[in-house]
Amino acid sequence: MHDDRGLVEARLKRVLDERIRPAVYPVSVPLDVAVWDAPGEPVPVEEGLAAEPKPVAVGDMWGKPWGTSWFTVTGTVPQEWAGRHVEAVLDLGFDENMPGFQCEGLVYRPDGTPVKGLNPRNQWVRVGAPVEGGEKVELRIEGASNPVLLDYHPFLPTQLGDIETSHSNPLYKLERMDLAVFDETVWQLVVDLEVLGELMAELPVESARRYDILRAVDRALDAVDLQDVGGSAAAARACLEDVLSTPAEPSAHRITAVGHAHIDSAWLWPLRETVRKVARTTSNMTALLEDEPDFVFAMSQAQQWAWIKEHRPEVWKKVVAAVEDGRFVPTGGMWVEADTNMPGSEAMARQFVHGKRFFMENFGVENDEAWLPDTFGFAAGLPQIIKASGAKWLLTQKISWSQVNKFPHHTFQWEGIDGTRIFTHFPPVDTYNCSMKGSEIAHAAKNFKDKGVASQSLAPTGWGDGGGGTTREMIAKAARLRDLEGSAKVEWGTPADFFEKAQAEYPKPPVWVGELYLELHRATLTSQAGTKQGNRRSEHLLREAELWAATAAVRAGFPYPYEDLDRIWKTVLLHQFHDILPGSSIAWVHREAEATYRRIAGELDAIIDAAQAALAGEGSTPLVFNSAPHTRDGVAAGGASTAVRGDGAHLTRSDDGNLVLDNGLLRVVVDPRGLVVSAYDLVNGREALAPGAPANLLQIHPDFPNMWDAWDVDAFYRNTVTDLTDADEVAPAPQPSGDGAAAVRIVRSFGDSKATQVLSLRPGSRRLDIDTEVDWHETEKFLKLSFPLDVHAERYASETQFGHFYRATHTNTSWEAAKFEACNHRFVHLEEPGWGVALVTDSTYGHDVTRAVRDGKDDENADGGTTTTLRASLLRAPRFPDPETDQGVHRFRHSLVPGATIGDAVREGYRVNLPERVLAGAGEVAPLVTVDDDAVVVTALKLADDGSGDVVVRFHEANGGRANTVLTPGFPVVDVVATDLLERPLEGAEPEPVAGGVTVGLRPFELRTLRFRRG
Repeated sequence: MHDDRGLVEARLKRVLDERIRPAVYPVSVPLDVAVWDAPGEPVPVEEGLAAEPKPVAVGDMWGKPWGTSWFTVTGTVPQEWAGRHVEAVLDLGFDENMPGFQCEGLVYRPDGTPVKGLNPRNQWVRVGAPVEGGEKVELRIEGASNPVLLDYHPFLPTQLGDIETSHSNPLYKLERMDLAVFDETVWQLVVDLEVLGELMAELPVESARRYDILRAVDRALDAVDLQDVGGSAAAARACLEDVLSTPAEPSAHRITAVGHAHIDSAWLWPLRETVRKVARTTSNMTALLEDEPDFVFAMSQAQQWAWIKEHRPEVWKKVVAAVEDGRFVPTGGMWVEADTNMPGSEAMARQFVHGKRFFMENFGVENDEAWLPDTFGFAAGLPQIIKASGAKWLLTQKISWSQVNKFPHHTFQWEGIDGTRIFTHFPPVDTYNCSMKGSEIAHAAKNFKDKGVASQSLAPTGWGDGGGGTTREMIAKAARLRDLEGSAKVEWGTPADFFEKAQAEYPKPPVWVGELYLELHRATLTSQAGTKQGNRRSEHLLREAELWAATAAVRAGFPYPYEDLDRIWKTVLLHQFHDILPGSSIAWVHREAEATYRRIAGELDAIIDAAQAALAGEGSTPLVFNSAPHTRDGVAAGGASTAVRGDGAHLTRSDDGNLVLDNGLLRVVVDPRGLVVSAYDLVNGREALAPGAPANLLQIHPDFPNMWDAWDVDAFYRNTVTDLTDADEVAPAPQPSGDGAAAVRIVRSFGDSKATQVLSLRPGSRRLDIDTEVDWHETEKFLKLSFPLDVHAERYASETQFGHFYRATHTNTSWEAAKFEACNHRFVHLEEPGWGVALVTDSTYGHDVTRAVRDGKDDENADGGTTTTLRASLLRAPRFPDPETDQGVHRFRHSLVPGATIGDAVREGYRVNLPERVLAGAGEVAPLVTVDDDAVVVTALKLADDGSGDVVVRFHEANGGRANTVLTPGFPVVDVVATDLLERPLEGAEPEPVAGGVTVGLRPFELRTLRFRRG
């Protein structure tokens, strides 16, 4: 038989595109259209419905960037359509390739009842099925003219990312506003042919099944009368019945389809627009659930549910009813789908606390899964947090985006730094926007790494990023793929349905230990420094506010600000969303984020000041309040008293022009270029810096990645570097804060920018404090701060949630080489046995570590030793999506700590992030709770969220070893119980009472929460 595959496949494409799809709506009449343009920001629904519109016509332009237009569409169903299925087809100017990335709409009845959302893949509204003829139709559309920012030529700089810099010209042309007859038989034929055509393309050319489908499709196309598609569609469908009813092989891969709409809480749109995106999507999904009895839709991010409840109560009612029906499923148990690399320990815990609590309080639902399909890598401390929240599973697919190494599993146990293991699944479909295409389903089956021992995977199904969700076409395709030869088997289910089946089938999967590093989007650790600093500062202010408010409540009857703290926590958690904190959103988002951080900093400072004033009482004794978890300058952790300072530090100038800082513990030499050429640990008699290699060296690189400007830094950036060694000024500086410190001020100009640094050595301190102010006006550059250390180490530690994680300093394998930019929280630590160095920071997250051997023939410092260079990432200047990223003044604080143990690194990290507060008062304030082991770090001390007045203490072992510690409350206690993160009692975890307190044994990095009931 002659091979006519190409001929039939080309025929199928043309007939579908040009004859069958257009026949889905065989006849139509135009609707009358009028519009009212809201003058500024979106208005309440009631105001939009009541506004007086002006007539417009199809073909007219509408919608300035970020504008809102309220359309009124009216018409009458023709009498001759009686008995037919009729829909309104409403095309606002859509591009079908951009669902969620351009204009959108939400359709209402005139009485304000929401109907469904409109987007490029969902342009229809049912009028009647069937109609009687003569019905009056009136619909209102809240149209959002969001500009296209990620266009066919992506990553081009644009001013449209902020309403303050956008133009005011209309963006979209009304394309179609019609009433139309919907021919369901033709529509079903379209789906039949799409499913078979897509399946056929994925089967082996030599497969008999492929030719069975080819012949059936050919016969069906013969049966189509191209001049009467509607009249011949049933006959064409009959030709396909046999190939559509042949069952799948018993060994076929099994896919649980979960209806899904990944909605970025902000990204290429501001937060206020996400509120509307969520309303549109959930309106679509509740309508679809009414039509499709097998369909299941899952939605994560409690914040988005809260937005609907607060801002769109008319939509909320429908959502609540759908949840009660059991097929609209809250999932994920987090406040937002957060970044998991940068949020601190307590913030990551509160993501689960607030997320799970919202779903429990509103629906009585507790999630067992963490749902993070799009997060840019996963910190090694996360498994323990998931477990401590009461969850046990994790889903993500983002690691499939890694550029270098292919992850070896799709279902596995993920082990964190403390040994906790979480059953984890990466959907092999490799997208969180599955549309039930044959290529996607085939890829999931072929790509699945666990064949032979497992057969289950999950497919998040629906348009996402900008929302939209599942469509009726996807559901129809899934129905045909339920049991179809040549395809994986598809069945709708909840995330819990999938995980229960997968875990039962595969109870002992392989184990992956340590972080899940995404080999992409590494620059998100640095972009938008102001947002990152706001996050770090807010996390520590919240720690202080809870600590001092709880202490003052117990000691002085201070009114604990439950509602304020709850609201502020939720605001901080929202801004940890995986496109806000990482710095990958438009200018509008980051402008608002920085303003929000300033506002909540003022609120938290006010809470702290009031609580400390209540504790200090009236008096003139200068009291230092220590919010850190370790004793500092003689002031107990969580207490206040007079500080005990060390002896003075001295600044001298050597004969060769160097400035020398010395306090008897550390001697630092700064040369005339303002570079640190020696950092000598006088206690241990050890030089920290590599011979001939200056530290505190600012270095600048060109930074133009191949794509994803704000997200990516590509390895080739390191090929070119400029050392900033020219100084405008190097001179002694006034003593900062009058504390006896010796200091040097350095000023450098480079490009269009200027850096001002103050290097300080304080009495009694073994650290060099480095305050850096950069007035940054570069474009597509990357600024680093370099410290070449005389340390031979095969690995180094960087802080993560509730502990630290080790990475290699070498590049033996492609896995290690790919980690050329990594994340830290408050510190990075390198050590040889018996001696180490730490770099601590108050706000930066990105860093890199490299090593070299000093063995060059022409190198006067070629002593055979190892130079391990640690560089902190300060600033970038990408031009997309924010063309003005990071322009302006930034301030950073780092401290170099020679001779540091890992415990010293932990302590100094807290010190730099929790500066002391001084207040005159009556006398010493004793800590509310004391811990007798410095290896045990208290991350939160607060009153219980339920308003009972119980004191909650969360703590962990921080050094990576075992610990037995005694916690002693400074108040009468009736009893104490161990709890989970939501402050619920845990069975079998009771602490052991001892005189005056309790004793707790901790494994390395183990996290515990205790709840003290006050007497």
